[in-house]
Amino acid sequence: MVQRALCGVILPSLLLSVAPMHAAVAQSTTGGGAKPSACDGAEHRQFDFWLGEWEVRDPQGKVVGRNRIEKAHDGCVLIEHWTSVARVTGTSVNVYDRDHGKWHQTWVDSGGGLLQLDGALAGGAMVLTGEAVDADAPSKRATQRITWTPQPNGDVRQLWESSQDGGKTWNVVFDGRYTKRT
Repeated sequence: MVQRALCGVILPSLLLSVAPMHAAVAQSTTGGGAKPSACDGAEHRQFDFWLGEWEVRDPQGKVVGRNRIEKAHDGCVLIEHWTSVARVTGTSVNVYDRDHGKWHQTWVDSGGGLLQLDGALAGGAMVLTGEAVDADAPSKRATQRITWTPQPNGDVRQLWESSQDGGKTWNVVFDGRYTKRT
């Protein structure tokens, strides 16, 4: 409930603050021929291993959902479109924040969930962390850590872990194996 109320307040404010920047960028890139994308740097390509159409399985091999990850906004953004076998849907927006030198993900889903994560490529894997609030008990908070690891065969492993003790111990929330759909 708290998360939904915050979305209603923050999103319009965010859009109002981004609109002038968008207009300025649009004006600065018009005319004079094609300019390179603002997101052509190598750091903007670090999460490209996750692009594609995927079938997602649990560690026992059972299909748990499908996922489509695509580029948007001149290659500056990765957008995730998730559908579970139970028909739960979700979307994430992923962007390299060059001002802060890190990746950011905002996840929203059909259950009203919101998760915001930040992180970086570490040891060949994308590792993003953030804090989640329990909608039923707003005073309860847990650290969330999601790691996407490309596999030698082209698959991707997504491991989502949660800690209630500041990262001393972790519990697995989701362990998915992404296989390209053909």
